Amino acid sequence: MKLKLNQKAPVFKLPSTSGNILEINKIKKYIILYFYPKDDTPGCTLESRDFNKLNSVLKKNKTLVFGISKDSIDSHKKFKKKYKLKFDLLSDEKLNVIKKYGVWGPKQFLGKKYMGIIRTTFLISPKGKILKIWPNVRVKDHAKEVLAELKKIV
Repeated sequence: MKLKLNQKAPVFKLPSTSGNILEINKIKKYIILYFYPKDDTPGCTLESRDFNKLNSVLKKNKTLVFGISKDSIDSHKKFKKKYKLKFDLLSDEKLNVIKKYGVWGPKQFLGKKYMGIIRTTFLISPKGKILKIWPNVRVKDHAKEVLAELKKIV
Protein backbone atom coordinates (compact mmCIF):
# COMPACT_ATOMS: atom_id res chain seq x y z
CA MET A 1 0.00 0.00 0.00
CA LYS A 2 1.33 3.42 -0.97
CA LEU A 3 0.69 6.02 1.70
CA LYS A 4 0.21 9.66 0.73
CA LEU A 5 0.54 13.03 2.43
CA ASN A 6 -2.48 14.23 4.42
CA GLN A 7 -4.02 10.78 4.61
CA LYS A 8 -4.70 9.14 7.96
CA ALA A 9 -1.68 7.17 9.16
CA PRO A 10 -2.54 3.48 9.57
CA VAL A 11 -3.38 2.76 13.22
CA PHE A 12 -1.61 -0.03 15.03
CA LYS A 13 -0.72 -1.59 18.37
CA LEU A 14 2.82 -2.90 18.86
CA PRO A 15 4.91 -4.06 21.81
CA SER A 16 7.30 -1.35 22.99
CA THR A 17 10.60 -1.36 24.88
CA SER A 18 8.73 0.44 27.70
CA GLY A 19 6.97 -2.87 28.40
CA ASN A 20 3.63 -1.56 27.18
CA ILE A 21 1.66 -2.03 24.00
CA LEU A 22 1.84 1.24 22.09
CA GLU A 23 -1.38 2.32 20.37
CA ILE A 24 -0.50 5.02 17.89
CA ASN A 25 -4.02 6.48 17.73
CA LYS A 26 -3.91 7.22 21.50
CA ILE A 27 -0.97 9.62 21.11
CA LYS A 28 -2.07 13.22 20.64
CA LYS A 29 1.33 14.67 19.77
CA TYR A 30 3.48 14.84 16.66
CA ILE A 31 5.07 11.48 15.95
CA ILE A 32 8.25 10.66 14.10
CA LEU A 33 8.00 7.03 13.06
CA TYR A 34 11.18 5.71 11.53
CA PHE A 35 11.39 2.23 10.07
CA TYR A 36 14.84 0.69 10.03
CA PRO A 37 16.24 -2.69 8.94
CA LYS A 38 18.07 -4.10 11.97
CA ASP A 39 19.21 -3.31 15.52
CA ASP A 40 22.89 -2.62 16.11
CA THR A 41 23.94 -2.39 12.46
CA PRO A 42 25.99 0.65 11.34
CA GLY A 43 23.31 2.70 9.52
CA CYS A 44 20.54 1.87 11.99
CA THR A 45 22.77 2.71 14.95
CA LEU A 46 23.78 6.06 13.44
CA GLU A 47 20.16 6.94 12.63
CA SER A 48 18.94 5.97 16.12
CA ARG A 49 21.75 7.86 17.85
CA ASP A 50 21.08 10.97 15.75
CA PHE A 51 17.38 10.94 16.71
CA ASN A 52 18.48 10.36 20.31
CA LYS A 53 20.72 13.47 20.25
CA LEU A 54 17.74 15.56 19.12
CA ASN A 55 15.21 13.89 21.43
CA SER A 56 15.03 16.71 24.02
CA VAL A 57 14.51 19.33 21.26
CA LEU A 58 11.86 17.11 19.66
CA LYS A 59 10.08 16.68 23.00
CA LYS A 60 10.02 20.47 23.48
CA ASN A 61 8.28 20.59 20.10
CA LYS A 62 5.58 18.17 21.37
CA THR A 63 7.00 15.32 19.31
CA LEU A 64 7.65 11.67 20.16
CA VAL A 65 10.06 9.44 18.27
CA PHE A 66 9.55 5.72 17.70
CA GLY A 67 11.81 3.34 15.82
CA ILE A 68 10.26 0.22 14.27
CA SER A 69 11.91 -2.90 12.92
CA LYS A 70 11.10 -6.60 12.82
CA ASP A 71 13.61 -7.32 15.58
CA SER A 72 12.30 -8.82 18.83
CA ILE A 73 11.63 -6.75 21.95
CA ASP A 74 14.66 -8.42 23.59
CA SER A 75 16.87 -7.31 20.72
CA HIS A 76 15.38 -3.79 20.91
CA LYS A 77 15.96 -3.60 24.68
CA LYS A 78 19.65 -4.51 24.26
CA PHE A 79 20.03 -1.99 21.44
CA LYS A 80 18.24 0.75 23.44
CA LYS A 81 20.37 0.09 26.53
CA LYS A 82 23.67 -0.12 24.63
CA TYR A 83 23.17 3.32 23.05
CA LYS A 84 21.13 4.86 25.92
CA LEU A 85 18.24 5.67 23.59
CA LYS A 86 15.70 7.92 25.30
CA PHE A 87 12.74 6.88 23.13
CA ASP A 88 10.95 3.59 22.61
CA LEU A 89 11.55 1.02 19.93
CA LEU A 90 8.62 -1.02 18.64
CA SER A 91 8.76 -4.63 17.54
CA ASP A 92 6.87 -5.79 14.44
CA GLU A 93 8.06 -9.38 14.09
CA LYS A 94 5.00 -10.35 12.01
CA LEU A 95 5.58 -7.41 9.59
CA ASN A 96 1.95 -6.26 9.91
CA VAL A 97 2.71 -2.57 10.49
CA ILE A 98 5.77 -2.61 8.26
CA LYS A 99 3.55 -3.79 5.38
CA LYS A 100 0.69 -1.39 6.29
CA TYR A 101 3.14 1.49 5.95
CA GLY A 102 4.46 0.12 2.65
CA VAL A 103 8.09 -0.14 3.75
CA TRP A 104 8.62 -3.87 3.04
CA GLY A 105 10.09 -4.51 -0.36
CA PRO A 106 12.85 -5.83 -2.58
CA LYS A 107 16.38 -4.82 -1.61
CA GLN A 108 19.86 -5.57 -2.87
CA PHE A 109 23.13 -5.81 -0.98
CA LEU A 110 26.44 -6.99 -2.41
CA GLY A 111 24.62 -8.32 -5.46
CA LYS A 112 22.15 -10.39 -3.42
CA LYS A 113 18.43 -9.68 -3.77
CA TYR A 114 16.11 -10.15 -0.82
CA MET A 115 13.01 -8.70 0.86
CA GLY A 116 13.53 -6.28 3.71
CA ILE A 117 12.63 -3.00 5.35
CA ILE A 118 13.16 0.02 3.16
CA ARG A 119 14.43 2.72 5.51
CA THR A 120 11.56 5.24 5.66
CA THR A 121 10.47 7.97 8.08
CA PHE A 122 6.96 9.38 8.60
CA LEU A 123 6.00 12.60 10.36
CA ILE A 124 2.47 12.27 11.74
CA SER A 125 0.29 15.07 13.16
CA PRO A 126 -1.48 14.94 16.55
CA LYS A 127 -4.68 14.22 14.57
CA GLY A 128 -3.06 11.17 12.94
CA LYS A 129 -2.44 12.64 9.47
CA ILE A 130 0.76 11.98 7.52
CA LEU A 131 2.53 15.33 7.14
CA LYS A 132 5.77 14.17 5.50
CA ILE A 133 7.32 10.96 4.20
CA TRP A 134 11.02 10.39 3.70
CA PRO A 135 11.43 7.27 1.51
CA ASN A 136 14.76 5.47 1.00
CA VAL A 137 16.41 7.47 3.77
CA ARG A 138 20.11 8.27 3.66
CA VAL A 139 21.12 8.22 7.30
CA LYS A 140 23.65 11.08 7.40
CA ASP A 141 21.93 14.25 8.71
CA HIS A 142 18.49 12.65 8.32
CA ALA A 143 17.40 13.38 11.92
CA LYS A 144 18.39 17.07 11.49
CA GLU A 145 16.36 17.20 8.26
CA VAL A 146 13.31 15.78 10.09
CA LEU A 147 13.73 18.33 12.88
CA ALA A 148 13.99 21.20 10.35
CA GLU A 149 10.75 20.03 8.71
CA LEU A 150 9.03 19.73 12.09
CA LYS A 151 10.05 23.28 13.05
CA LYS A 152 8.32 24.59 9.88
CA ILE A 153 5.08 22.98 11.08
CA VAL A 154 5.01 23.29 14.88
